[in-house]
Amino acid sequence: MRTDKGRSRGTLAVVPARLESTRLPRKMLLSLTGRPLVVHTVEAVVASGVFDSVVVATDSREIADAVREAGYEAAMTGPASSGTDRIAAVVRAMPPAERPEIVVNVQGDEPEIEPSALAAVVDAIASTPAAEMATLSTPLTDAAAVEDPACVKVVTAADGRALYFSRAPIPFVRDAAARTDFAPATPWALHIGTYAYRTEFLLRFAEMPPSRLERLEGLEQLRALEAGATIAVASVGHAAVGIDTAEDYARFVARHAEARGVRAA
Repeated sequence: MRTDKGRSRGTLAVVPARLESTRLPRKMLLSLTGRPLVVHTVEAVVASGVFDSVVVATDSREIADAVREAGYEAAMTGPASSGTDRIAAVVRAMPPAERPEIVVNVQGDEPEIEPSALAAVVDAIASTPAAEMATLSTPLTDAAAVEDPACVKVVTAADGRALYFSRAPIPFVRDAAARTDFAPATPWALHIGTYAYRTEFLLRFAEMPPSRLERLEGLEQLRALEAGATIAVASVGHAAVGIDTAEDYARFVARHAEARGVRAA
């Protein structure tokens, strides 16, 4: 596998990483484990064996230096409004003949993302010729999460195509008694924000203005649906734990220490 300057026309993973974040400032560089958080994520992506190349996309020199010091590739981009814009900038800067066929956006704050999830999102787009994008979901059984607007839900067709994403509890069950009809299977699916794109569509998508539904829900993937794109959705057993707060990071540090058989600081 190549993870430095040589790339093939295969599958590229881009890890967008910005220095400042609202709930946990400078989280990408937190290093209580001995390595920056973003480096843990890159290590997990590389170790999955799914990708021909992996690169971190950032506008922070500190993040780029930390990634390169760890032996991985980083690309400097300008300020971007979203991770999608950042990964599109990386691909756009590549000579057309060297651009990959598939680009996967892996969030930099998911150091415990599983190889099976990465393989699933790549397989979903590779095995669905009509799909311009692919993403992941997992069954949602927590009633509080169904109602939580921070937990994005996705409804799919029988063939796995995304029909809609929403912060609202979709599908809505009109008759409360009917909820028991779905047992033991749940009708709700939690969307997991890992995306695979066909490169040509990614570059077009990044140039599209925000759509009406996207602005209403605050969900970028709705721009693709409104534009008529097909998004394949693969279901996985569970979602990786993202690091959004100091408490999330402390739990990650503890899990990391336990896995290494040492006591967390």
